[in-house]
Amino acid sequence: PASKLAAESNAVSMSPTEQKHAAGLMRINHTGEVCAQALYAGQASTANLAQVREAMEEAAAEEVDHLAWCEQRLQELDSRPSLFNPLWYALSFGMGAAAGLAGDKWSLGFVAETEKQVCDHLEEHLEKLPESDQRSKAVLEQMIVDERHHGETATEAGGVPLPPPVKQAMLAMSKVMKKTTYRV
Repeated sequence: PASKLAAESNAVSMSPTEQKHAAGLMRINHTGEVCAQALYAGQASTANLAQVREAMEEAAAEEVDHLAWCEQRLQELDSRPSLFNPLWYALSFGMGAAAGLAGDKWSLGFVAETEKQVCDHLEEHLEKLPESDQRSKAVLEQMIVDERHHGETATEAGGVPLPPPVKQAMLAMSKVMKKTTYRV
């Protein structure tokens, strides 16, 4: 996938406003991948079963591509990652560790719900990106495929649906992250 993205045709120029908007959306996506790394690391640190720990470590490794793609795209847009990434990493690691302590079925359910919410926001970003920003769209389309697979894998491995209050808390935290990282 990375070679496919590198082979994309030359970018169509965007207005400064469009470029700034695309950079803000890609900054959110980059921070989301930082959070994914932390969630998986936290979950792996507290997983009960070795195969669950290995699955978390494997998922984290797959997310490295997404992180690199988003960072590369930010550079291409003459932008940078969020200054709040260390804070988001720490918070997400704690959430992942707590999910792991709740037990493997809940930890896997947390992965499935996280990936569902990530796919939802990536699809929203596809709609919000400037029409001419095909490079960012290609990155997000591949990420959606991968994230959907991670969620399905977690469910198939025994993940259970999370209670609505947990899902709502996750959505609320996601909204705060998106608002703060769009510009900073």
